Amino acid sequence: MKKERIVLDTSVFVNPEAKYEFGRKPTSAFLNFLKLAEKAKDVRFYMPPSVFDELMNFVDSSKIPDKSLLAVHKKAPKRYELKLPALFLYELIHDIRKRVDRGLRIAERGVREAQGQEKVDDVIKKLRHSYRVALRTDTLDSREDIDLILLAKELGAALVTIDNGVILWAHKLGIKCLEAKELKSILEG
Repeated sequence: MKKERIVLDTSVFVNPEAKYEFGRKPTSAFLNFLKLAEKAKDVRFYMPPSVFDELMNFVDSSKIPDKSLLAVHKKAPKRYELKLPALFLYELIHDIRKRVDRGLRIAERGVREAQGQEKVDDVIKKLRHSYRVALRTDTLDSREDIDLILLAKELGAALVTIDNGVILWAHKLGIKCLEAKELKSILEG
């Protein structure tokens, strides 16, 4: 019998909307997941090395037994061998272009607001927030995001994430996405 494959994102253990399924803090959330994952017989868990490294920035690795880490297979996607539909790349570039244009409009508005104001720092703070939202929300904004999608596509695996951008783009490639609570149900039963 073929084991179900699941690719894991950092957000499962770090984002408050997801991690509470496994624990209150990233270290305890990851530890609790690993304990359940070690017992899972019909599921094989994967994480791209870039995502694993990202997770280790949030987790106290000294509290994670090396043996427990064997429950998660670190595997890089075959970036040079995978084939993706050209439409995927076309849509991604179109999305990026629209976001850059939105960012430019936000910057222009920020300059206008800053003219004649003493609290330029407040305008900059507002500008940075608006700019970040316009450019990074609901899109692929890191190499780790791309690695997740590529690995899930390569393995024919489900992807567990709370990142809306990753979910949106994964669905374009027909990748099944799961929520943290669904992952916990799989592990518990």
